[in-house]
Amino acid sequence: MTLRVGIVGISGFGGGEALRLVAAHPSFELVYAAGEGSAGSLLMDRFPGVPPRLAGLVIEKWDPATLPQLDLLFASLPTGRSAEALARIPQEVKIVDIGGDHRYAEGWAYGLADVWPDRIAGHTRIANPGCFPAAVLTTLAPLLANRLIDPGNIIIDAKTGISGAGRGGADSRFGYAESNENLVPYGLLQHVHMPEMAKTIERLSGGSAAGLVFTPHLVPMTRGVLVTIYCRGGATTEQCMDAARRFYAGRAFVRVTDKPPQTKWATGSNLSFVSYAADPERNLVIAMGVVDNLGKGAAGQAVQNANLICGLPETAGLEGLPVWP
Repeated sequence: MTLRVGIVGISGFGGGEALRLVAAHPSFELVYAAGEGSAGSLLMDRFPGVPPRLAGLVIEKWDPATLPQLDLLFASLPTGRSAEALARIPQEVKIVDIGGDHRYAEGWAYGLADVWPDRIAGHTRIANPGCFPAAVLTTLAPLLANRLIDPGNIIIDAKTGISGAGRGGADSRFGYAESNENLVPYGLLQHVHMPEMAKTIERLSGGSAAGLVFTPHLVPMTRGVLVTIYCRGGATTEQCMDAARRFYAGRAFVRVTDKPPQTKWATGSNLSFVSYAADPERNLVIAMGVVDNLGKGAAGQAVQNANLICGLPETAGLEGLPVWP
C-alpha cells in the first residue's frame, strides 16, 4: 500500500525532518510540498541531498484550496498559523499537525504515541505533542499511572538544542553569535507547552497539576532535549525503574536505562530514553528523560502517529539507529 503524502512548512526544521523520514518510508510517496518563503523553489534547491525522484518537486505556496489528492498531510507551521487553514482540508485526508494549534482541541486526538497508542489509532486528526511535553510526559507517565509521585508537586528543569526554536530569519535571536557559548532560560511561568503538560499529567494521575513548575533553557547545541524532573514520592529507585519497564514493555521506542540518559543517545532518532533516581527518606524522586527535539519531539513522533492512523506497522520508516557521534 502506497499513500500519497504532503508536507506543509517543509523548509522549516520540523518540516525538513518530516521530509527526511517520509522520503525513506516504505509506504509513503511525497507528492506535495508547500511553504511560504521557499514557494517556487525546487525541492533539491532547498535540500540538495533528496533522492532523484523528489529532486524536481516544486514547493508550492501553501493554500488549502489548491491541495492535490492526498491520503495524509503533515503540517509543520508556527503556532497560530494552522488552525484556520487545516479546518478547510477534506475530512478524508488524514492530518498530523506538528505545530501547536490543535493540542487538546476538540476533534483532535492528542498524539502521545508511546503512552496512548490506542487513543490514536482510528482517528483522522492528530495533534503532535510539543518537544518538551514529548520528553516530560513520556518520562513521567509510568510514575503518574502507578501513583508513585504527587502530580501537584513537580518541578521540571529542561534543556533544548537551538533547532527547537525553529529556523527563524536573518534577525533571529538564535544565530551562532547569540547562541554559541551561551545558556539561556526563557518562557518562565508561562511557556506555551505548560497547558498540555498540565492536562496530560492530570489525565494520567487523576489528580491536580496545580503546582507544576517548568523552566526551559536554550543550550548551544543543534538537537536534543534533556529534562530533569523533581517530584515528591516515597518510591525507591528500583520501584520507579520497574514501573517504567512494565509500562513500556513491548513499546518499540522507549528505552529504560540504569544510567542517566544523554542527548546524543537519541540524535536523529524517534527514541525516548528515561531513567530514575529516588531517595524515599527524603520523599524525593528524580526522573530524567531524553529525546531528539526534531525526532520524537516533532517529525519522528508525527510519522509514528501517521503509522498508527493509517494502519501501518508503528515502526515503519523509524527503525534507523541514532546518529553517533
